[in-house]
Amino acid sequence: MNTISNEQRANRAVSNWIFLGVIMLLVQVVLGGVTRLTGSGLSITEWDVVTGALPPLNEPQWLEKFAKYQQSPQYRLLNSDFTLSDFKFIFFWEWFHRLWARLIAVAFVVGFVYLLAKKYIKKEMVKPLLTLFVFGALQGAIGWIMVASGLTGDAVYVRPTKLAMHFIFALALISYAFWQGLQIKVPAGKRINLPGIHKWSWALIILLFVQLIFGALMAGHKAATAAPTWPTINGSWVPAGMLKEEPVTLNFFENKITIHFVHRGLAYALLILIIIYSTKVFRIQSNSEIFTRARRIPLILVTLQVLLGILSVLTSTGIIPSHWGTFEWLAQLHQITGMLLLLSLVAMLFLTRQSFFKQPS
Repeated sequence: MNTISNEQRANRAVSNWIFLGVIMLLVQVVLGGVTRLTGSGLSITEWDVVTGALPPLNEPQWLEKFAKYQQSPQYRLLNSDFTLSDFKFIFFWEWFHRLWARLIAVAFVVGFVYLLAKKYIKKEMVKPLLTLFVFGALQGAIGWIMVASGLTGDAVYVRPTKLAMHFIFALALISYAFWQGLQIKVPAGKRINLPGIHKWSWALIILLFVQLIFGALMAGHKAATAAPTWPTINGSWVPAGMLKEEPVTLNFFENKITIHFVHRGLAYALLILIIIYSTKVFRIQSNSEIFTRARRIPLILVTLQVLLGILSVLTSTGIIPSHWGTFEWLAQLHQITGMLLLLSLVAMLFLTRQSFFKQPS
């Protein structure tokens, strides 16, 4: 009896540590959104993993950082009127975004060492957790690749494709961590074998990932302002000029109207499919309390997500550079809801999967 209690205590400690990491990762993506919306992402032109943890501590250090920023194309082509005070504002958000990434790494390493020392981490948990660590380190490298794309030539922002890669990789990392936490937290007895719903969940997650990629491209290209109308796109259901770029595939990465059209279309498709999906799961009789609660969430979130998307588009005409207003609040909530929608579907995927492996008690 005491052995079972110790195992439960160990599983609870490890899963809580992983879920804390998931929350910290979600906060990191939110901070990334704030950094992007405030135009702060290119304010730090170097990647100092250790020394960069501290902000400038005196006036000469601030002037040195500002001088480096003044060499960037963003300053020369967009922000040449910036004062040191303006620079300090955008520097703060990029610095805080990077600091939070460092705190995530510290929380993971310290937690891992502590739980390993306490013998709470079982042998079969080590490989997935080390994979998570490598995954996180790779995400940091992708972040710098994204920033570097905006520091050369005539770029005043990071490349939208690099932004999309950074964002979608972060979501994959969060989803993987969330899944590992569920593996340890939720016993097999609370899951329900529903192959049909499991396949539906997979299909919706894949479609949602594609949608979120286009959402990141929308953000990177600032494509909301290209068609600030609803329900039509600048008065047309199928706008002209969607295939004007050569080769044709380039339109799906560089053409604002094409990206806008696809993003809206996928949003409507997801709404309809999740309504159908929800009608199916609501009919299922189950004694699993966690499944009963979880099955309601995707429909709520997708509905909210569509509404926030519409409001974000309609308020995009009020964007003022370097000013946080209604559009920025709505865009940020839109992003947060999209991430939560993804995790709700990952939870459904997990809960409807037949367990073939021994689960923690």
